[in-house]
Amino acid sequence: MKLKGINASSKKTILLIKKTFAELIEEKKEMNNITVTELVKKAGITRGAFYSHFDNIYEVASLFQEEIIEQVFDYQNFHYTKEDVNKYFDNIFNYLKANEKIYSKLLTADEAFLFMRRISKKIYTSLSLLINNPKYDLDIIFFTDGTINLIVKHFRKEISEDLDTICKFVKKRAIDILF
Repeated sequence: MKLKGINASSKKTILLIKKTFAELIEEKKEMNNITVTELVKKAGITRGAFYSHFDNIYEVASLFQEEIIEQVFDYQNFHYTKEDVNKYFDNIFNYLKANEKIYSKLLTADEAFLFMRRISKKIYTSLSLLINNPKYDLDIIFFTDGTINLIVKHFRKEISEDLDTICKFVKKRAIDILF
């Protein structure tokens, strides 16, 4: 990706590319069905504008993935306490709520499960470092996979619970399992 040292105009173009990409994901259901030509036409930008920021469609998807991982998984100031476990999950769910519209589009695509696997690994790693006790490894794996599955089901509208309800449920289960 070519996103270093970007100006205000470039930021607007990148946001437009991301928004259009998310809309196309919702329409097409698969990233493989999206072309740069289609994206730039729908976004009303030139191919040059697209290629000045990204090499291909997959880099746009990668940018979404990196953003969520950077925003959500800052756990370095957390410790193995009930309060910090709650803050950790509040951080994740607050980010998802703030970006719910775009993630509901992205997570309906078939490629979403590859991304969710990355997030699952990141949550597992974060909780493992936070808890720092190998006897909880299977609990953390089980818990992490269940959490990710609930998030995906929410965004795919397979369950009726909202993100606040899921967050409360996840935090309660985390405390029950880990403490």
